[in-house]
Amino acid sequence: MPENIVTYAEAIRILQREAEKLAPAETQELPLLETMGRVLAAPVLADRDQPPFPRSTRDGYACIATDLRSGNPLRITGQVRAGEAWQGPPLQSGEAIEIMTGAPVPTGADCVVMLEHVIVEASSLRLKEPRALQPGENIVPTGAEAKSGTVILPAGTRLTASRIAAAAACGYARPSVFRRPRIAILATGDELVSLEATPLPHQIRNSNSYSLAAQIQAAGAEPLLLPVARDSQADIVSAIGNAQACDLLLLSGGVSMGKYDFVEQALHHLGAEFFFTGAKIQPGRPVVFGRLPHQYFFGLPGNPVSTLVTFALFAQPLIAALSGEVSGGPKFVLARLAHEVRGKAGLTRFLPARVNYSIGGNQDAAEGATAALIPWQGSGDLASTASANGFAVLPNDGKTLPAGSLISILMI
Repeated sequence: MPENIVTYAEAIRILQREAEKLAPAETQELPLLETMGRVLAAPVLADRDQPPFPRSTRDGYACIATDLRSGNPLRITGQVRAGEAWQGPPLQSGEAIEIMTGAPVPTGADCVVMLEHVIVEASSLRLKEPRALQPGENIVPTGAEAKSGTVILPAGTRLTASRIAAAAACGYARPSVFRRPRIAILATGDELVSLEATPLPHQIRNSNSYSLAAQIQAAGAEPLLLPVARDSQADIVSAIGNAQACDLLLLSGGVSMGKYDFVEQALHHLGAEFFFTGAKIQPGRPVVFGRLPHQYFFGLPGNPVSTLVTFALFAQPLIAALSGEVSGGPKFVLARLAHEVRGKAGLTRFLPARVNYSIGGNQDAAEGATAALIPWQGSGDLASTASANGFAVLPNDGKTLPAGSLISILMI
């Protein structure tokens, strides 16, 4: 079978092409609190204007802006709290109404002066110092946030805490969401033993199935851990048959060029179409992507760090598409290198790094964010990688990046 090793950029284009062909799974209506991490199958619409009344953004006094400019004391005629409607007559010139944050602004008032800017004596108030308020100051007008019927959350949006809050504000007790895709995990290798076993000196515990299951859950899907397949074509073919009910198959190990790497042979035997059989990245070069007659698959390298990286780069975006998410994919942030780093010509490198943010810094920007590479012993070094919170992305031009260079960080 001929090799098809592509650049990282080419691999992403192939992945996007195939993701666009996918139709998400069936839909279901769930209680709102059960939809965290799910993807909306139908949009969330504003069921009324937001806010439904002119809302005060400060504790203070509702009044008329031109009255404040006059400098004359204003007579306090009442109070309105959040959750109340003003029951008195419209506010007149020379009057003020005490108001709390979130309360409806009484008819006749066109601004709210902040509590800390006035002096209250008996039943009147005056400004502590001259201050020119403009009409509309400290007031959110009716419908300023959203008009009734406006799309608040489009279909294809993954629900987060803030988006669940927005759905709740619109009365969506049971939103329509897509079913979570089911992802099969098949680790291969004669050297693998279970977590409970005491490995012999030539054996290792099966960590990849668990790292993949954790990443799958974080991606909003359901993992299915299959028994480990041994290093034979027949055993791998048989094991793949147990994954037919799943939406995607992830195989770990057995995709290199070794004498006992049988994954590609097994897939070829089952009629697989291969989109690429390697990517010019480090770690993760042997990654394989293709389609069986009934499902897509990834052959991920067996080294555990390679498995983590290739899942984040390739499998996670496809799972997002299977989930119905629009524009889902890996998360990158920017940071400045804490020290000099040398690239490698011909390979896009993803090296474990620790990103540190200054207090109050924005984690989506380079302001205050620095990245230091973590010394490691290659793509089998889980102990060192466990202290990383991302992977520094080094371009494939082989250039040396001096300290202070702005780079992308793949977040895991």
